[in-house]
Amino acid sequence: MSELPTQRGQAHGVPRDVLGPVAPAPGEPAFDDDHPPRRDLVDDCVHCGFCLPTCPTYVLWGEEMDSPRGRIHLIEQGLDGDPLTPSMVTHVDRCLGCMACVTACPSGVRYDRLIEDTRQQVERRHHRPRRERALRAAVFALFPYPRRLRLLRGPLRAYQASGVRGLLRRTGLLPRLAPRLAALDSLAPRIAPTGRVPRRVDARGPRRATVGMLTGCVQRAFFPEVNAATARVLAAEGCDVLIFPERQGCCGALSVHNGRRAEAQRFARALVDAFDSAGIDYFVVNAAGCGSALKEYGELLADDPAYAERAASFAGAVRDLSELLVELGPVAPRHPLPVTVAYHDACHLAHAQGVRTQPRELLRAVPGLVLREIADPEICCGSAGVWNVLNPEPAGRLGDRKARDVLATGADLLVTANPGCLMQIAAGARRLGGSLAVAHTAQVLDASIRARPVGELLR
Repeated sequence: MSELPTQRGQAHGVPRDVLGPVAPAPGEPAFDDDHPPRRDLVDDCVHCGFCLPTCPTYVLWGEEMDSPRGRIHLIEQGLDGDPLTPSMVTHVDRCLGCMACVTACPSGVRYDRLIEDTRQQVERRHHRPRRERALRAAVFALFPYPRRLRLLRGPLRAYQASGVRGLLRRTGLLPRLAPRLAALDSLAPRIAPTGRVPRRVDARGPRRATVGMLTGCVQRAFFPEVNAATARVLAAEGCDVLIFPERQGCCGALSVHNGRRAEAQRFARALVDAFDSAGIDYFVVNAAGCGSALKEYGELLADDPAYAERAASFAGAVRDLSELLVELGPVAPRHPLPVTVAYHDACHLAHAQGVRTQPRELLRAVPGLVLREIADPEICCGSAGVWNVLNPEPAGRLGDRKARDVLATGADLLVTANPGCLMQIAAGARRLGGSLAVAHTAQVLDASIRARPVGELLR
């Protein structure tokens, strides 16, 4: 399968992505002049090592080049003129992009910018082996397209109901024969019936704000109940919610976090066009990775004179659901939910957006709910967008580690704010022989506001 053209720029009238990666000549420096990683950001790193215990790949392998400071050293070598070697690419690819190192760094190193700029260089200039190119092309031809993902719902639901899935799991053959397919099988959530997504949900009571709402890709296809709960909670808190499902596509998060900059820019422009004239006060996101990317639209489109100002303004209106609810303050009454909850910090919510206290504040305000913390909360669960599909074995180890820590809390329910985390940790719990109910923060708040039985969350 060939790479899809993404209009990354023109070379004699032909989109550069149609031509494929332009590999550096032998001995040529690793980076060209198209947004290379910045030397001043590299120089901020004093190699103190505070990042090491928070880095999931360093925790797994104890390899210096698989730590943030090790990767920064490789980036520095590239800026000094060293070539883009397969070894450098391997260590860059192994980074989950969880940004725990950004939180841990006492020097304020912008590792997020360094790894993102390095990855877009790799994607343009490194020629991957054919099998790897085919896998990545398939992943990015599917996951950023919600309508394509929705086509999988029927076959996946039939597969789950047929008994074939249970047979494959009992034999243990699939992980040995096709580890990536086994990873996808273990992650797939139970497919529930879904209804039509409305264009608008009106505020209940006096209107306090008008908000746009992202429906997402995986969220829209496989967790429509999370979007429905999000809209109901916002409406209960006095928000007119504009959804416009027919206008929405991918926000570009998966693309930008994997170095596919031009593709991400295309998605970003389309989303800005869909909402920036809608008269919204805020744009609400209920998926951590998406929120992180949306808040960086100003940087992503800074070089585009037609979009730079619009993108920056749009990014300034982006809020995670928990951020906005705390910012507005609650008005909808909460009813008791007698449940013990373990809250997991999604990496791109806690580390990339700095949103940690707001979800906990909202959960603690639910009568009867007991909140328990998880050990080593800074360590990623291994989902990291599509990292668990591209790297199933180490992702599985991280997922098992996180699931073990969650199960150790004795909580009835795992709550987090990212669909990938929900799937990853639930899969880890199943591998460990445990049973773990999972829910999004929005679903817990929705159940409390609507006085629903707690059993609905524990199914």
